[in-house]
Amino acid sequence: MSFRVAFIGAGSIGFTRKLLGDLLSVPEFRDMEVAFTDIHPENLRMVTELCQRDIDANGLSIRIVSSLDRREVLRGAKYVFCVARIGGLEAFQNDVEIPLRYGVDQCVGDTLGPGGILYGQRGIPAILDFCRDIREVAAPGAILFNYSNPMAMLTWAANQYGGVHTVGLCHGVQHGHMQLTRVIERWARKQGIIAEDAVLKREEVDIVAAGLNHQTWFIQAQWRGMDFIPRLLELFEDHPEYSRTEKVRIDVLRRFGYYSTESNGHLSEYLPWYRKRLDEIKQWIDLSDWIHGETGGYLRVCSERRRWFETDFPNWLREPPHVYAAENRSEEHGSHIIEGLETGRIYRGHFNVRNRGIITNLPEDAIVEVPGYVDRTGIQTPLIGELPLGCAAICSASVSVQRLAVEAAVRGDDVLLRQALLMDPLTGAVANPLEVWQLVDEMLVAEAHWLPQYTQSIEKAKARLGENPPQRRYSEHTGAARVTSQVASG
Repeated sequence: MSFRVAFIGAGSIGFTRKLLGDLLSVPEFRDMEVAFTDIHPENLRMVTELCQRDIDANGLSIRIVSSLDRREVLRGAKYVFCVARIGGLEAFQNDVEIPLRYGVDQCVGDTLGPGGILYGQRGIPAILDFCRDIREVAAPGAILFNYSNPMAMLTWAANQYGGVHTVGLCHGVQHGHMQLTRVIERWARKQGIIAEDAVLKREEVDIVAAGLNHQTWFIQAQWRGMDFIPRLLELFEDHPEYSRTEKVRIDVLRRFGYYSTESNGHLSEYLPWYRKRLDEIKQWIDLSDWIHGETGGYLRVCSERRRWFETDFPNWLREPPHVYAAENRSEEHGSHIIEGLETGRIYRGHFNVRNRGIITNLPEDAIVEVPGYVDRTGIQTPLIGELPLGCAAICSASVSVQRLAVEAAVRGDDVLLRQALLMDPLTGAVANPLEVWQLVDEMLVAEAHWLPQYTQSIEKAKARLGENPPQRRYSEHTGAARVTSQVASG
């Protein structure tokens, strides 16, 4: 089968190399066209060189088309992957550090919160530019697979305003599904149902997850016909590792009855209860891994990885190349969806799509993460019906923030932007309205380079900051649970 797959933001080594390897593990795809684009010439060169080395080592005749010209790369593409981080680590640092001065302590800051909202303001104009090029030069009916955050906001904008069929893809459900499998496995061993050394496979535990990206809920979990939803709190509280690393998720499970797909650190920053008092944050998180709630944890890890990429690239070239084989294929959905569409092999997963009545007690225009299956006829999503009321209430609050943020980015309306931060659960729990207005001014000015839709608002913000320097609550605050970087900066 010959068709073109294009990668926007291909300088993202982790996603690009992994997704390409997944695709080329499908025997029918050994003749596909591969095209990379990025705005950073050196990153693009390194990733292209590394991926071409892998292709050559696997005996394929594919030659990667690599160009800074996005339209050249998108020309004729049937499938497009967006793995871009707009603003890079420089803007990401602003997303984390500036809100800290106002007491808004984020673990990641890429989905909700001030970081996620400003990330969306940078990403939405970019993804709409990508959509324009896809409409104009890609193959008719091309599908955009968005891996970039904030997932729901970008996918919402691309579908509503970009005119391109866009599906958001994430691996949060898979990771949570594995945790359910491990606690059920432990229970089954203790009950004598399986041997002490038996290991359950994830596919043995049947689940249904539904909600919003990074705020999806396991509303069904069955093994051997037994319903484990009522037992999950007991099983997680009894688990020697998860009881320590997943305190927020377990507390939400205790109070709302359902387990969240998202990591402890992520979930803690989407809700108003766990990070609003700086002296209490550490009781809810664990510092054995950044994903459990470390302040600015993902920023630290990304910064270290970027420096490792720059210094260790020659070593990577000396390592054995990736082997394109089914057993080395990752759990990312993208290649499996394309395989289903092209070959008719049925694939089941969880995808981010426009709601359109799939979850009946969430808004129609929201982007929801729900079960789906793929075959030659397309991507199908079954009716979920109502989410449990408490879970729907949490999601509804997030949808309102997302809608405000999307409309703000599309219109360049800084009033809507400020309202989005004011309505954000964590920001609203920590900062008062005056602080939110000042916080937005600071972030607009700091990130002006990536916010062309706010030119006039930024000039006004500069004037206000010049006349009345903001009264920050924590001018020297560096985070309640910070870990020192393992790699020296510079």
